[in-house]
Amino acid sequence: MLRINETLVGDKNMAPHDGPDGHTHDWVEPKDLLTRSGYGEFKAPKSSYDIWMEEQEIPIYRHIGIDKVQNLPLKPWKMMGANATFVQLFGTEGMWGCHVMEVPGAGATIPVKHIYEQQYFVVEGRGSTEVWEEGQEDKAHVFEWQKGSLWSIPMNAKYRIVNASSSPALLLGGNTAPNVMNQFDNPEFIFNCPYNFRDRFDPNREDYYKPSDEILADPIRGLAMTQTNIVPDIVDCELPLDNRRSPGYRRIEPHMTDNNFYLWIGQHEPGRYSKGHAHGSAAILICIKGKGYTYTWPAKYGETPWKDGNEDKVLRQDYEPVGMVSAAPMSGDWYHQHFGMSDGPFRLTAWFGPHHPGRTIKRPGENATDYGAIDVRDGGTAIGYDIEDPYLRKEFEEGLDSYGIKTRMESELYERKVN
Repeated sequence: MLRINETLVGDKNMAPHDGPDGHTHDWVEPKDLLTRSGYGEFKAPKSSYDIWMEEQEIPIYRHIGIDKVQNLPLKPWKMMGANATFVQLFGTEGMWGCHVMEVPGAGATIPVKHIYEQQYFVVEGRGSTEVWEEGQEDKAHVFEWQKGSLWSIPMNAKYRIVNASSSPALLLGGNTAPNVMNQFDNPEFIFNCPYNFRDRFDPNREDYYKPSDEILADPIRGLAMTQTNIVPDIVDCELPLDNRRSPGYRRIEPHMTDNNFYLWIGQHEPGRYSKGHAHGSAAILICIKGKGYTYTWPAKYGETPWKDGNEDKVLRQDYEPVGMVSAAPMSGDWYHQHFGMSDGPFRLTAWFGPHHPGRTIKRPGENATDYGAIDVRDGGTAIGYDIEDPYLRKEFEEGLDSYGIKTRMESELYERKVN
């Protein structure tokens, strides 16, 4: 068996540090004290996860986003026994993995297990999932899901997804496969590890997949969270008031199967839009209700790119359920701002992988800031409505007007509030 990042080139295996042609080359010493060693510019090599994706022989979609994942082409994925495509939006490379999978009508996936974390959102269909600890098949946990459900698989537990309908079921999956594959580079270990993570999954716990809607405070930032391994319907479930992104904004963080995979569900009220804010790559916004668009641009171009003549540096993605966009697509800090174009709420779920924005590496006990919600004038990265680019408000109101929707962005929202 080839390791994930070994590809046969002639009679030689390509190791992680070999060149694109599968060969090492003689090192050339600098000619003088003013000449640097190395090529200077080079093509980024494929990661172990990149090579593994190619070996699966299904499509790989790479872009800033997509209007709806239902439009992606699918091909048979032998490992899962379903049709699928990988989704690698710009900025998530090495951060976390994503795929869209279609389970055939009245069919089921092939049982698998792996030491990376995995979660699924149901785009279309209904069915059930069986989860068990290998060797204890008689204690399998079985739970049902429907369109709009979100659920997580415990690390290294074996599972099978069963479609209860005669029509195909479409699922959007997120996982930490790139993190694990790029670290261990050994599929035998990743997919056949005998260790049971009992701290995450107790096969004797009967209520493991019993939904819970109890609202708790996230211990890191004090935001609303819930501890549950399945949310029956994230599209229409109640969300607690948050107000961090826009007036009336609602939000909750589901913490699932003790995973490090971070996500939240948020909703903007009709006729209102989010403040621009900046952070690094990893976050993918997924539209699950309403429709709208996102703007994203490098923070180095400032808070008013249109006004400053840098509109060509701004990227836009329009989407509807279930569309996706990368909030910071090219690494580093990018501003991004989200606008709903519906007469109803604009609801999104954001997936970050294991890159929790509230867990920036610092010395233990050192003060940290919820910088994405703090105004740039107060040390954060949020752009106050009163200093944002005027183009954004004008375009938003014109867009709503074209749909016969009235804005709820009252004029006082564009006045600076001093604490």
